[in-house]
Amino acid sequence: MIGCDCPVCRSLDPRDTRLRVSVHIDVAGRSLVVDTGPDFRQQMLRARVKRLDAVLFTHEHKDHTAGLDDIRAFNFRQQQEMPVYAEPRVIKQLKQEFAYIFAEHKYPGVPQVRLHPIEADDQPFEVLGLAVQPLRALHYRLPVLGFRIGGFVYLTDANFISEATMTLLRGADTIVLNALRREPHVSHFTLGQAVEVLEELRPRRAYLTHISHQLGRHHEVEAELPPWIRLAYDGLVLDVN
Repeated sequence: MIGCDCPVCRSLDPRDTRLRVSVHIDVAGRSLVVDTGPDFRQQMLRARVKRLDAVLFTHEHKDHTAGLDDIRAFNFRQQQEMPVYAEPRVIKQLKQEFAYIFAEHKYPGVPQVRLHPIEADDQPFEVLGLAVQPLRALHYRLPVLGFRIGGFVYLTDANFISEATMTLLRGADTIVLNALRREPHVSHFTLGQAVEVLEELRPRRAYLTHISHQLGRHHEVEAELPPWIRLAYDGLVLDVN
């Protein structure tokens, strides 16, 4: 937050310096990214991601889509279109906000995209030979998707998970779930709500993401949590079964 003088913003702990939420998944030789926020280019450079095979979108809000233009570097490097997976509603929004990408007569050098609509929110779909299970949740009244690949679950920007989706989450080894702050919020889980969901699911380990500065400093919050629930931080790398 610009001009913020809170303890988190003044913290010297690098885990308290947070860019917009996203995740890079490297599995079976495929490189996937879930969401391309405004910090997408910076995040890819920092993580030294040299190849990107596909992009998946959870929903259409700008803090999750604004960096789409920067896939052009991977177009140039790999000499191919970027497969993009999203719900039809999200694709419609992308076409409005990035009209030049989808124009009939394209300006030279614009990003090259191949769209793949996610038509069903309860049926697995294939991404480059990988089975991806979509996970329906609500972000206030907006339907959003999380994703499960094998034993790994990524679900952000939600404050309601149906029983049907909870069933799809059960048995996961690692769950990443949003927890914005301690106080109630109209569209995000609070810390307490997220922990309650995770306590019911009881994966081997869990990480909380989409954390605002209002939650508190990393080391102080983690001290309150069960040892199998940790706060995610920028640059965190996990080995997942």
